[in-house]
Parts: sequence; structure tokens; C-alpha cells
Amino acid sequence: MLRELSIRDYAIIERLELEFDSGLTVLTGETGAGKSIIVDALGLVLGDRADSGAVRHGSERAEICATFEVPADGPLPAWLREHDLDPDGPCILRRVIGADARSRGYINGTPTPLTLMRELGEQLVDIHGQHEHQSLLRRDMQLALVDAHGALTASVTTLGAAYRGWRDANDAWQELSTAAADRASRLDLLRFQLRELDGLALTDGELGTLEVEHARFANAGRLVEAAQRALAATDGDEPPHARGLLHDAASALAEVAELDPKLAEIHALFEQSLISLGEGADDLGRWLDRFDMDPERKAFVEQRIGTAHQLARKHRVTPDELPALHERLRSEYDALDHADERLGKLDAERARLAKVYRDASAALSKARTKTARSLGRAITESMQTLGMAGGKFEIAVEHDAERFAASGGDQVEFRVSANPGQPLRPLAKVASGGELSRISLALQVTAAPCHKSRPRRTIICALRNRAATLALARTLWRSAARTVSTNLHGCWAASM
Repeated sequence: MLRELSIRDYAIIERLELEFDSGLTVLTGETGAGKSIIVDALGLVLGDRADSGAVRHGSERAEICATFEVPADGPLPAWLREHDLDPDGPCILRRVIGADARSRGYINGTPTPLTLMRELGEQLVDIHGQHEHQSLLRRDMQLALVDAHGALTASVTTLGAAYRGWRDANDAWQELSTAAADRASRLDLLRFQLRELDGLALTDGELGTLEVEHARFANAGRLVEAAQRALAATDGDEPPHARGLLHDAASALAEVAELDPKLAEIHALFEQSLISLGEGADDLGRWLDRFDMDPERKAFVEQRIGTAHQLARKHRVTPDELPALHERLRSEYDALDHADERLGKLDAERARLAKVYRDASAALSKARTKTARSLGRAITESMQTLGMAGGKFEIAVEHDAERFAASGGDQVEFRVSANPGQPLRPLAKVASGGELSRISLALQVTAAPCHKSRPRRTIICALRNRAATLALARTLWRSAARTVSTNLHGCWAASM
């Protein structure tokens, strides 16, 4: 609910602070008193467009700030958290408009695009009497209102799951059908590509091993020379060499090791090093004995690496990606080769899922029609007390069994006859702003108690007639008294 509204240097207002309490608040006044300016200012903080005329003459900027109380158990805290806006405490919207018509918006102190402010504003406020923020004029909201009033949310969720199951099966069938249209030519191409890849039969990680082996062949001379030099320095035929020097050092320490415990420890390290050096020399000798410069193996490795790079360029992938490509093409070939069988199975599955969806959609449509009739009668009764005696309200539910959508095959439309003898017309096309205000407010009062999924909103109603305003206030007070604790946390009626 709206708790505070602060306006500064906007239009003719220099400074205004308004505080609201729970229940019904009525602002009245003569024409030109500035009531519509207050409504317009609130519209700006909810994301309406602004122009330079919004700033009071002689001021550099206008500033509007609105504070809303947000229930912790409603959907708004989650929305604020999703957009990285502080969800703790009240929700504060602030709009600053410069004399050059440039403006900045803030939600809970964070700079925010106007589109985001408008999205939040639609969840906080309904303005009746103007065409902004009237969510009830949208057919999707009308459908959601019927579903929530009839406690049909669970059925809608079930229907949505059935729709997604059918959609996935249908998409798979469509994709395979399209592929099957040119299956013969695609199969020929895949056979050719697979013959090449089958001939290479490159496995994961094999290319890296081949490249290491190729580098060894390419640098064979350097490898052998380095190994021979290392072996000669370690244990060559002519001294001095590392093993002999290390042996002499260990022998020298052995003679005095028993005289000093520390030298005994060092002697042990030298002995261990001598053992490690000997093992290394032996391994190096064996490596030299086994080093193979097989020219056939070298040619095989070079040819295999070259083929891998050639195929990678052809398929526009890296050589390392060839095994994965090989697997994908094999899977595609197998799928196309058995396309007729798979198409038949997918067609049967999508037909089964379509029946599941149609049955759920038809059942939901019956429940919606029943809810629409009872809600229409209740709103018609409410209209009789809002200066619209003889008026009629009807909710039309049109069902298309072949329409597949997450919300079902129904199109819901709110229709109104404001006066006796007049035909029912869509709510969105009602000409009179006052009639639209009262009908929309009657919808809020009548439907809100069952509409648990919507956040609590501030409802602003602007009427052009003082008598109608006072009559509306009396009706609202009686209606709101039964729902104010859970639904209508602030109604504002203003004569204009």
C-alpha cells in the first residue's frame, strides 16, 4: 500500500507531503485545486514519460518520491531481489526530472531504467479513471483474474506442463520431418564424410600423443647427443666424471662420519645421491640402447597428423575436435537412417500428448466458464451501487480446441453495458472514463478476495463528479471494510 507521497517543484506544487493510512482515503476539491496533478505526479514516479513542463517555473528540477509498504510474504520482495534491489523494509520509488526534461529514476536508492520502474509500478498501483496502469484492460490479466478467482492456478500449472510436453514432442517431430525431406542427399554426404573419418579413426587424446612422438622424431639427433653427453659426464670411460667424484666425496666423509653425528647425516645423503646417480645412468644407457629411429613409424606419424589437420580444415574444426565431430555425424546418420521409424514413434507420441493437453484444456475451460458466470453476476450486482443502475457485466470465455498455448485454448474478454438497453461491449472500449473507473474498481473489490496470487495494490480512482465520488466512497467503505485487512490497503477517490 502507498504510505507516503512527497512532491517538490512539480507543476504548480512547490512542496507537498502526504501520508496515508490503511483503509479508504478520499481527496476532494473544486476544479483546478490540483487533485489531478497529484495523480499525475504519482504516475511519473511509476514510470510515466515526463516533459520539461513538469518542472515548476523558476526551478531547476522536480522530484517525486513514493513510499510503499510491501508485505514480506508476497511476490514483490522476490521481484526486488531478482533485480538486485534491496527487498528489506519499505519500497521507495524516486523520480528526478530536470528542466531539460531529462530524468532519473531510483528504486530503493538504486538508479533504475524507467522500464523497470514501470514494471514495478504495475504491480503496486492501479489508477482508475486514466488509461495508465489499468492492468485489468489487458486480456492476459483478465484471464489471470478469472483463474485466480476460481482457484484454478493449480489446473493452469498442470495444463502448462502438458503443453510443454506436447511442444517438445512436436518440435522434435518437425525437426526430423524437415531433415527427412532431403534425407537421401544428406545420407550420401554423411556416408562420404564418415568414410573419411572412419579411415582416420582418431581417438580422444591420440593427436597429442602423435605430436609428442613427431617432435621426438624431428629432434632425434639432439636427443641422442644430449643423452650421450649426460651419460659420459655421469659415468664415462675417462675421469673425472660425476659418479667417480661423488664416490670420492662419500669416501672422504665416511672416514670421519663417526666423529661427528652431523657429518654422518651428510655422508648418508651423499650415499643416497650416489645410488640415485647410478640408477639414472643405468636408465639413460637403456634409453639410448632402445631409442628407435624407425623411418616407417616416422612416416606413419607424419601422415596421420597431416590427415587430421586436413580433415579439420575441411570440417572447420580444430584437429582435437575431430573425434567429437565423428561421433556427431555418426549419430546424425543413424538417426536419418532410421528416420521413418522414429517419425512414426514421435508422431504417435505427439498425438498422445495433444490429447492429454486437449482434455486438460477442455476441463479448465469448463471451470473458467463457471467462474466467469458467477464473477460476472457478482460484479453486475456491485455496479448497481456505483451509480450504474441497470448496468451489466459479463465475462465471455471463447474456447478453441485447436489452440495450443501454456494458458490453454481460452480467450477471455470482459464486456460491459453501462446503461439499460445498451449492448455489451469490451471493457477496453468503454468510452466514459468515469464508467471505466467504477467498473474497474468494482472488479478489484469483487475479485480481489479470491485473487491471492497478486500483490496488494494501491487503487487510485479519479471521478469527475463530486456526487459520484461521495457515493462511490460510501460504497467502497462498505465493501473495503470486509477486505481491507487482506486486500484493499488503500483506496483513493478524487473528484476532478
